[in-house]
Amino acid sequence: MQVIIFGATGMVGQGVLRECLVDLGVERVLVVGRSPTGVRNAKLTEIIHDDFTDYSAIEAHLTGFDACFFCLGVSSIGMSEERYRHLTYDITLAAATTLARLNPQMTFTYVTGTGTDSTEHGSRMWARVKGKTENDLLKLPFKAAFMFRPGAIQPLHGARSKTAWVQVVYDLSWPLWAVLRRLAPRLVTSTEQIGRGMIRVAREGYPRKVLEMEDINGL
Repeated sequence: MQVIIFGATGMVGQGVLRECLVDLGVERVLVVGRSPTGVRNAKLTEIIHDDFTDYSAIEAHLTGFDACFFCLGVSSIGMSEERYRHLTYDITLAAATTLARLNPQMTFTYVTGTGTDSTEHGSRMWARVKGKTENDLLKLPFKAAFMFRPGAIQPLHGARSKTAWVQVVYDLSWPLWAVLRRLAPRLVTSTEQIGRGMIRVAREGYPRKVLEMEDINGL
């Protein structure tokens, strides 16, 4: 399997990248991002790309892939709906539309979040935007598309948040994560589980297009 990853420098993306590199069935990984990952591996190629609304300059490098794991995302805290929609919906659909045209046999997997609003009419801005993003991704002509909705995520194998205060919270709460995963497995997952789950649904499919925490942890 040949895979493209977006958002590989974020916490979830770091975990997904790691799982792709250790999986013997993944032969090639292409990371598209604004900054290098710092990872060195024979399977890994990176393209530094600034404009995430236009891929015409690199389209020749985006063909021949079996799966895309789209882990790019931002927090909505302190952000207007217009700005959040651009960074969440516009950027995601720009990449997905390009990839669907170039790789119609591709499986596209998108990381959203628990509580995403599929009706697009709820009171929470971020949930509406995420819901529209999910809905429109599922309309694209991919072989298959899956929406991953994790809740609390434990970073493993050195994965770290790019947001300083979030990483501080993870560092301070680290002793509690093992307890949380044991007592509340439906509420907590890990970067490792998300990465493995994405690879598995790309390889084998899944009965549902939207995967909640229980689905992710059951893969």
